[in-house]
Order: sequence, then structure tokens, then C-alpha cells
Amino acid sequence: MSFDPASLTYNDAGLIPAIAQDASSGEVLMMAWMNAESVARTLATGHVTYWSRSRQEFWVKGATSGNTQALVEFKVDCDRDCLLLEVKQEGPACHTGRRTCFYTAVQDGAEVEIVKLPEDPPSA
Repeated sequence: MSFDPASLTYNDAGLIPAIAQDASSGEVLMMAWMNAESVARTLATGHVTYWSRSRQEFWVKGATSGNTQALVEFKVDCDRDCLLLEVKQEGPACHTGRRTCFYTAVQDGAEVEIVKLPEDPPSA
């Protein structure tokens, strides 16, 4: 049975949430949005392509930063309204320089930074 991106359930803006997960470790890296065309591009190329809501354009993860996501497996949830992308992540997934965008937790009623920025290399 062939897959049709139009078979997914998109929101009123034509978007579907996509969670990127490291295929090796299982770590959740980030969440972004896709539309039917970015789904099709991702499946055709193996390079994860999102839809940038702020720029209103396709966003191939790592095209400018080099922090690429190669698609390992593309999964659809039971309601067909959310995607799980298992990826091979090169470099940090977060624009802050952290490996994951989920670097803040709420613990005992307070926000706590649980993933620090990588240290700058020591100067020689």
C-alpha cells in the first residue's frame, strides 16, 4: 500500500506536528511543523524538511547550519495527526546550540535548565 501525504490529518493552517527523535538513543530532539509538501520532500530525499511558520518557507534542517537530520524512520500516530521522525542527527538539534530543544524542566514548581550549553573549547 503506497503512502499519500494527503491522508494525514492537518490543522486549519495545513500543518501537522512532527517530533524528531534520535534513532539511536531515543532522545527527543525537537518539534516542528510540516505540511503535505514538506512530508513528501522528506520522504523523497531522506533529508528532513519542515515548514517554517515564521518565514513561510520550507526549512531543510541543517541546510544553513550543517546540523542535519537524516531520516531513519517516518512514523504516523493512530489518529494520523502527529508524526514521529526517527533521525540521525548531526550536531545540535536546537538553535541554542544544545543537542535537544527540551532543555528546561519544571521541578518543584520552578523552571530548571537541565541541559547546559556546551562549553567553549579552552583557549590555547
